[in-house]
Amino acid sequence: MAMPVKWTNVSQILFILAAAVGVYSFVHAAQNDQRTTSCEAMCALRPAYAGRNRIAPDFELPDMNGNLVRLSSFRGKTVFLNFWTKTCAPCLEEMPALAELGRIARGREDFVVLTVSTDAGPDDVRDTLKVALNGDPPFPILFDPESKVVLDQYGTQLFPETWVIDPNGIIRARFDGARDWSSSLAIDVGEMVSRWSGCPVEFYKSQPRGGFAALCSDDS
Repeated sequence: MAMPVKWTNVSQILFILAAAVGVYSFVHAAQNDQRTTSCEAMCALRPAYAGRNRIAPDFELPDMNGNLVRLSSFRGKTVFLNFWTKTCAPCLEEMPALAELGRIARGREDFVVLTVSTDAGPDDVRDTLKVALNGDPPFPILFDPESKVVLDQYGTQLFPETWVIDPNGIIRARFDGARDWSSSLAIDVGEMVSRWSGCPVEFYKSQPRGGFAALCSDDS
């Protein structure tokens, strides 16, 4: 006996709905897995701040050779922007790891390490750098002795402080204090920020917050 047409239509609709729910669940789970993976390094390093819509203030400062370098000239690359001074012991302790990241960045197209010192100039830090790095720094060093950029534009008062800026010039994270920038986690952060999707988790005072904060939990 043939099934009535209306029941056949209902069965087809139910099948389509069930298939749609299955596809949605699969896509949703895949998106969650992708987000969790993209946030692993950021969740492990716990930045003091991480946001999504703040443009990094542009600036132009002299380098070790007196040439003016503008932050926006690095657009298209993720920038690890580090603020330091020679009288800051944690800065000097961090410097070898930062140099290792700088050497890695030299061989890549997607990110760069840039540092800004609040010391008087090249002659004021040259001997300090030789002791801290046992050689020349593998990254540009700019000078801001009056702190017009470091303090007035970025609000930095304690060193070291590192800002991670994406290829579009948007600040993605700020790390307060010394970090091991030679670790694979630092490279993972650079690669994550270089991708358009990035990590959606926001951080405030090193604590994840916002709608995606659960991505940093152990059971996410």
